[in-house]
Amino acid sequence: MKSLPSSPLSNGCFENASFVRRARKQLREADPVLGEIISGVGPFIPGTVKDTFDALVQSIVHQQLSMKAAQTIVGRVRGLCPARRLTARNLSGLSTVRLRGAGLSRQKVSYLRDVSQHAMQGYLRSARLKKMSDEQVVEHLIQLHGVGVWTAEMILIFNLQRPDVWPVDDLGLRQALFRNYQILPKTKRDELIRFGEKFRPYRSVATWYFWRSLGTGIIPGFK
Repeated sequence: MKSLPSSPLSNGCFENASFVRRARKQLREADPVLGEIISGVGPFIPGTVKDTFDALVQSIVHQQLSMKAAQTIVGRVRGLCPARRLTARNLSGLSTVRLRGAGLSRQKVSYLRDVSQHAMQGYLRSARLKKMSDEQVVEHLIQLHGVGVWTAEMILIFNLQRPDVWPVDDLGLRQALFRNYQILPKTKRDELIRFGEKFRPYRSVATWYFWRSLGTGIIPGFK
């Protein structure tokens, strides 16, 4: 199948009721299995975060951790910050000892140091990111130490609220596709990308429903 161009930018679209109605309707029509999932799950209510730095910190913490463990660590780190605000200045003011005491590995402390430094230099300005295409956002973010494609895709979904992200490297999505379509978790990326074409231009919404088909604990949502 010929690949399609990226969808137009739609920052903040998840808060638009008409967008959600269109997405749910088209996804139901595109695939009966997903249609049943949508009916069973109900309303589309993703856990989004307005601040890009906050969302990026949480996404980094979630790397290779269970949902429960990651959320516990995020809560501890937030508790170390003045007014519980995850800002670049607040985080950069915390010692390595305190961050390690919150449960962060040395590697992730290093990642957060780098992200904080870049954020204070304007690298994560929301207005700048909102003007970029999905591909440009990913390319921009993966320049940061410790930020890979998956982490950037989580920012696209949970912070920028882009409508058509299909994170084929996400373990939860692969598990859902196996459970609902018997697509093996080790299936090649190209095959998963082709399978997801029928969910365009609402692949972010489809992804969220696939996550929810496994239960709420699988979603890498943020607090």
